Amino acid sequence: MKYIVGARGSQLSLAQTNWVISELKKHNSELEFEIKTIQTKGDVDARPLFTIDQKGIFEKEIDRAVLEQKIDFAVHSLKDVPSQLDENLVLACIPKRETVNDVFISSDGATLDSIKSNAIVGTSSLRRAVQVMRKRSDVTVKPIRGNIETRIRKISQGDYDAIVLAQAGISRLGLEVKYSLLSTDEFSPSPGQGALAIVSRKDDFETISMLKKIEDSESRLEIEAERSLSDYVDSGCRFPIGAYAQSNGLDMSLIVSAFSVDGKKSIIVKKSGPKNDPISLGHNVGAELREKGVNDLALNWREKVEEWNKK
Repeated sequence: MKYIVGARGSQLSLAQTNWVISELKKHNSELEFEIKTIQTKGDVDARPLFTIDQKGIFEKEIDRAVLEQKIDFAVHSLKDVPSQLDENLVLACIPKRETVNDVFISSDGATLDSIKSNAIVGTSSLRRAVQVMRKRSDVTVKPIRGNIETRIRKISQGDYDAIVLAQAGISRLGLEVKYSLLSTDEFSPSPGQGALAIVSRKDDFETISMLKKIEDSESRLEIEAERSLSDYVDSGCRFPIGAYAQSNGLDMSLIVSAFSVDGKKSIIVKKSGPKNDPISLGHNVGAELREKGVNDLALNWREKVEEWNKK
């Protein structure tokens, strides 16, 4: 049987999709797959991500192809997938999650702690930008777009002194690049960071059954807690929030960090609950965030977006 798989045309997206295919073939070597690359809004809009007033800019067109039966399933970076899918689609599979940490890459091997004052640090994420500024208020944080290889190349070209991005992308691409690991205590990851999402039609039971063979149950539960939290507080590229769920035996912890856009205020909430009820854990953390004023932290985001657009 042959499956048509949808993905973006970036090297990272293709690497992730080929990895998924190789894992699926371990369970059935006779399966055939064809990758269909689909351009998304996020691929053609060069503005900083948090200025684009639309959710799912890296997956909407691909998921539409799933709905229209032009492809059988789609492979996404999970953090790009909105917490609410079309009613006819399902998050069919979450394979084992990669490391969730962000990393710091500099032109001279300096770390975030040691890099020179007034250094220019690039990031595509407002969450990362806020966390950099909280730790090093003396550096200049500027938006950066492009695939991972392009962003790394901009350091050697002298456009930036350093960049911050997810370790998972470097690992999946197999890039040999020197970096320093940023702890999740100071750089709380984006909800779903490091995980892949495989989306199919809800009524395509044969495809779902095939995909479930590479599902990682621990990763699924952790992701459900983080996505439940995101859905509850409606976080996204414009609202700097980090969330990281970790399983521990029969329990699960979820720690969430929310920041004002200028980085001067923060709310951190950590709760634990039964691992088999991740959605309730996410909702409980979200409720406490609201009680502690998380909505007030987002009030000045428009001013920061306008400021960044001028850089």
